[in-house]
Amino acid sequence: MKVTLDLTDLVAKGQITRDEADRLARLGSADTGTLGSNILLAFGTVAVALGGGFLFPTAQSVIVLGAILFVLGLALILSRAVKWTVFAQFCVTLGALGIVGGVSYISDGSPLVGAGLVVGLAVAAAVAQSGLLAALAILQLALVLGAGTAYWHASYFFGADRPAVTIAALAVVTLALFFVSLRVPSAYERICLIGARTAILLINLVFLIGSLFGDSTFADRGLVISAGAFTIVWAVLLLGVGVWGIYVNRRWVVNAAAVFGAIHFYTQWFEYLGPNPFAVLGAGILLVGFGLLLRWINGRISQSPASAPAAA
Repeated sequence: MKVTLDLTDLVAKGQITRDEADRLARLGSADTGTLGSNILLAFGTVAVALGGGFLFPTAQSVIVLGAILFVLGLALILSRAVKWTVFAQFCVTLGALGIVGGVSYISDGSPLVGAGLVVGLAVAAAVAQSGLLAALAILQLALVLGAGTAYWHASYFFGADRPAVTIAALAVVTLALFFVSLRVPSAYERICLIGARTAILLINLVFLIGSLFGDSTFADRGLVISAGAFTIVWAVLLLGVGVWGIYVNRRWVVNAAAVFGAIHFYTQWFEYLGPNPFAVLGAGILLVGFGLLLRWINGRISQSPASAPAAA
């Protein structure tokens, strides 16, 4: 656990002595130096990887470079080289991106290969105890399910081919990761929660798409889910999950529900009222009210005796 302290203020208040402050400052300086060297090594590694990619611009070379970086990072993590933690995590993440990108390109986006990459990333996340790899595994799963991003003429897009299926699958994964997090050691609990939170963010983004365009994936079977159905279900789930988060002191869940609740509300608000002055004025007033309400809720959670472990 990391704690930030104002040593000058603590000394002035007499809560610690000058000698204790000097000792803590020396420890902090050592950590700062280690972090600086890790960052320099990370930038150097990026330069080497880019140089190798330009010299051998093929998917196979990207996979090889990714594998080298991944193995190097994993070896540092498994050897418990604490001073190289940041560099090791960087190598593992960059290597995983190279492997996943190269294999996906060679396989032409094959769903079966994509599913294998999801499993591989999940296993690597558990072995390396890497939250970044856990998030990448969830993102790769979303790609397999038909979600993805695009770029065109200074514009970024997020899409989902099968919103209902994507939401259902990610919801199952979220619940599974949450229940697993309650029964594993703290290191793995963190990984599970990061994966679950990534899935929650994606679920809300896909709900946003569904609330605007609906889902006609199974139109050939006579089943079309309207945008209104997504709108109602999303609102009910946000309200229910937000209330549950308050009840069990899960601050991240409460904040996520509040943020996406506001996004959902304003999306529908301007979708039906349009960008006229009265709509903008009303939206601003409501946003201030939502912000004050969220601040009050966070204050109540912070004052709760059970908030310390649950809010994490």
